[in-house]
Amino acid sequence: MSQQSEGRYRNPDAVLDVWERPSLGQWVGLSIQHLFSMFGSTVLVPILVGLNPGIALFSSGVGTLMYILITKGKIPAYMGSSFSFIVVMQSLMKSAGYPSIAQGTLAVGVVYLIVSLLVSMIGSGWIDKALPPIVVGPIIMVIGLSLAGSAANNATMVNNHYSLTSFCIAIATLLITIFFNMFMKGFLGLIPILLGIVSGYIITALAGVVDFAPVMAAPWFKMPAFQIPFLTYKMTWHVDAILSMAPIAFVTMTEHMGHIMVLNKLTHRNYFKDPGLNHTLAGDGTASIIASFVGGPPITSYGENIGVLAITRVHSVYMLAGAGLFAILFSFVGKLSALIESIPSPVIGGISFLLFGVIASSGLRVLVDNHVDFNEKRNLIISATILVIGIGNASLQVAGLTFSGLSIVTVLGILMNLILPKHAVNEA
Repeated sequence: MSQQSEGRYRNPDAVLDVWERPSLGQWVGLSIQHLFSMFGSTVLVPILVGLNPGIALFSSGVGTLMYILITKGKIPAYMGSSFSFIVVMQSLMKSAGYPSIAQGTLAVGVVYLIVSLLVSMIGSGWIDKALPPIVVGPIIMVIGLSLAGSAANNATMVNNHYSLTSFCIAIATLLITIFFNMFMKGFLGLIPILLGIVSGYIITALAGVVDFAPVMAAPWFKMPAFQIPFLTYKMTWHVDAILSMAPIAFVTMTEHMGHIMVLNKLTHRNYFKDPGLNHTLAGDGTASIIASFVGGPPITSYGENIGVLAITRVHSVYMLAGAGLFAILFSFVGKLSALIESIPSPVIGGISFLLFGVIASSGLRVLVDNHVDFNEKRNLIISATILVIGIGNASLQVAGLTFSGLSIVTVLGILMNLILPKHAVNEA
């Protein structure tokens, strides 16, 4: 363990503080632990959308290293695939393929950089006014609930026909994941999603559902199938993709700031001041821009890794950098990518039942924690409008452009919050 430098603050509650370097053996073990903590969620996003999980691992690793660099090595955070864009990306993948997702992901990163510049110029108070809990909570609920149909289809349908076997596998995977989450302690309790996927995979393998041929045929070393603009595909502007994904960046920003608040409390520091919210937003946005140029989904900070920091009380930024390096290394293991892609849909469906429900419940928690009063008509109207339009995915098609329900309610929620009076005329 490094010794305290003269004049440098050290958190007395930490086993290893942010700036302290672990020994080589500790470094490897702690980094692998963080890699496993984020692994299940980071590869699940590309699986659900139809992207290459190896590229998602690569972009998350590079994005994490860039984030650490931009925040001057002061914030122990890991950047992984964002779930907030799944609904839009699934739609875009079916209609226009990855090039449209790449442009949308690039737009998300650019939005972050623009907001970062504004924050450095005029502060961050305006973000709280534009995105209060009554807007953010229902939007997060929409993100989770609008994916419920996708989870059910993965769990029950095989070749467009209902399968009782698939449903039983999905429920078994769900129950096993819940068991690991509720009853396991220590390291095993930190990776319930990964353990659930592995358990479900074993069950499907025993049932003879898994096709191992692609895994056996895959080489140990394989360059990820990067999707590089101008080289991999012909550039065509997808304005609808840009306008559908860019507004959702404002929702993930609130999640980003929430993670920073938790890290502030955990490390006894104020990252909003040092290195500053402008740097943390720039780091997050840069990670998504990098992802857009290699074939990955949008990137955001991960609560799973913050949970590891809280439980272990090891806050060293070096182990997060190590996790990023291991993620890059694993992305070149061909058999690992083939193994991930061979995971049967019932297993994904079972995990999704819990994961998407947790996302929706997180939105509900935002409303509860902030004591949002639904006796006020204003709050009731805003939440009702967001929920119905968003979950129903009432998309808008104008002049050949398609806007998803989620992107519409993000903009609509912000506008309604700014325009509607605090109290209706007929309210006391």
